[in-house]
Amino acid sequence: MKTSFLLCITFLSFGITSCAQKKTDYKQGKQKSAMTIDTNKNLDTATFGAGCFWCVEAQFQLLDGVLSVSSGFMGGFIKNPAYKEVCMGTTGHAEVCQVIFDTSKISYESLLAAFWQSHDPTQLNRQGNDVGTQYRSVIFYHDEIQKQLAEKYKIELNNSGAWDKPIVTEISSASAFYKAEDYHQNYFNENGDQPYCSFVIQPKVDKFKKVFKDKLKK
Repeated sequence: MKTSFLLCITFLSFGITSCAQKKTDYKQGKQKSAMTIDTNKNLDTATFGAGCFWCVEAQFQLLDGVLSVSSGFMGGFIKNPAYKEVCMGTTGHAEVCQVIFDTSKISYESLLAAFWQSHDPTQLNRQGNDVGTQYRSVIFYHDEIQKQLAEKYKIELNNSGAWDKPIVTEISSASAFYKAEDYHQNYFNENGDQPYCSFVIQPKVDKFKKVFKDKLKK
């Protein structure tokens, strides 16, 4: 990645083991969090896939204005997918994080900047040692405005030369979201001593904090 990427982020925003380590079943989640009930018109939803959802969750949780981050699956063709099925790449789902955010504190454009910073969007169907369509780079948009912004900034980042290779990020309409079991939620904060957390997630978190130091929760 070229150093010019940091300038792009500023413009947009103003041999380790893999993620698949345990076998478990998943219960169906809701496409919209309960917090999106019209009690606060500033709340909105964003959904991103950028490799292992443990990594994505740990980074987005740091941003001021992000109220919750839920790890789960989206974009597949079967209902209630089991974790072992998704890990085999047989369901069409991507590991994603569904983000509930306060638009009065953080914009969707800033979340897009965080998304592209959180992983390498030029890698097709993989992030590091996590390989398969379930780890694809994807933005699931929830309305036409999100779609237009995602497509706009993808084009601008490609044209900027921030990466030496083209961005392969998929941009698709949001579909049913299936929330992962409880042990996947808040994974990094509760399992920081695990090897995957120490050697894969922690370096990403440290880099993320440096890039977005002005947008972090106090």
